[in-house]
Amino acid sequence: MDGRDDSGGKPPLQPAAEERSPGGQQPEVRSRGRRRRREVAAVSSAALSAARLTLPGVMDTEGRVDESRLRMHIFKNGGVCPPERGLAWRFLFGMYPCSSTPLERSLLCEQLLVRYFAMKRKWQRFLPSAVRMQLNGTDAELVSAVRFFDQREAQAQQQIQDQSEEVRDRLAFLELQAQILFERVTFDQQELQEAIRIIDKDVPRTNRDLSYYQDEGLGNLLVLRNVLITYAAFHPEVSYAQGMNDLCSRFLEVLDSEVDAFWSFSCYMEKFSRDFRADGLHRKIELEAALLKELDPLLYAHLVKDSMESFTFCHRWLLLGFQREFEHSDALRLFEILSCDHLELISQKVDRAHYRERLAQKYSAEDGLKTQLPAFNTDFTFELFICAAILLDNRESLLQCQDDVQLIQFTSSLQGTLDLNGTLKKAENHFYNYCKRCAWDYMKERCGARSKHEDFFYQLRSLFVLK
Repeated sequence: MDGRDDSGGKPPLQPAAEERSPGGQQPEVRSRGRRRRREVAAVSSAALSAARLTLPGVMDTEGRVDESRLRMHIFKNGGVCPPERGLAWRFLFGMYPCSSTPLERSLLCEQLLVRYFAMKRKWQRFLPSAVRMQLNGTDAELVSAVRFFDQREAQAQQQIQDQSEEVRDRLAFLELQAQILFERVTFDQQELQEAIRIIDKDVPRTNRDLSYYQDEGLGNLLVLRNVLITYAAFHPEVSYAQGMNDLCSRFLEVLDSEVDAFWSFSCYMEKFSRDFRADGLHRKIELEAALLKELDPLLYAHLVKDSMESFTFCHRWLLLGFQREFEHSDALRLFEILSCDHLELISQKVDRAHYRERLAQKYSAEDGLKTQLPAFNTDFTFELFICAAILLDNRESLLQCQDDVQLIQFTSSLQGTLDLNGTLKKAENHFYNYCKRCAWDYMKERCGARSKHEDFFYQLRSLFVLK
């Protein structure tokens, strides 16, 4: 994987309102920020702590967010409109606690700002030679990026000096707390140097065709580098792996803040860092193979023969959330949808467990039979159904592939060509049909001829956890 993002093309037409499925999306509104001259990201965006989400029923009068409604809005509406995406992501990915008030978020932003810079200073003092990216002089754009980045750093220092004495005193106290917190943190010099070497190789490969990295925005490459090195330094169990630059770039672009991007990216990685380890990715590929076997045994049988059983052609799709397969704005929408679905699986499992308990009590009272668990694999997350939808939509072409090389060549040809709305609808249909079949098989096996029509749909509802 080289870390490049070559996606392009025009965004697909949006479905009419009456045709929208849960993965549908209202017409996208382009933010004014897209049309202005791009500049280097802010250090922090504390002013957003008092901003309000206008999504219906998501934020109450005290500024608290209903997390369940936020997730449901994202899934049903196919993402968040760009003007509200930055604020929504701060809640969705856990930087802002959904139960927090604007005042609490304001104080939290100060704390996160001070802690981030304490962390960054610590690795910079440990490896002063790594503070600046080593340039070979052949990349004029990177030379410009350093200049724009240095200008932003100077402006940020001036802003700190211009703060009131009260704010400076408060930040000084938080700085002392941060120093105590990170005092005992130690680094493995060899491991950190290796991580920085790979980061310095990958960051320049981040897609510079994005408007976010145009004009003075070139300096955002250096902001991205700082975020990634700071994360690797303080998460040695994860460190850095190729592909993280593209993932972190999403957070930096949407949040447009170095500090906020770091903490949101860190929250995301708490849940999904395993995907960047060999065992985690292997597990995900195994699940994709198992799901395809359920949905299309013939296609699965073809792909597992002749050394094609590894499903390595799905590697980049699953690791980066289909970042290159869809037009960029659609890829951001899909990332939102997949992320809220991951979070929702937690509540699904809890509700499903409660339902099984009620079902067991019901049938034990009637006939004393032992209740069996439904054959519904909760590890089949929605991203796996997205992947399956793409495979099934290109079934005939895949059946013509005879080895891994042909598979990789074909799947690479899909970059930037897929229609998100159509893919979402197909993935939802596959998800529904899979759950329906599992529920039907369970009810037939468990209840036999006595199963009622309403029993089936009650079981199906428990699998979907409809609200």
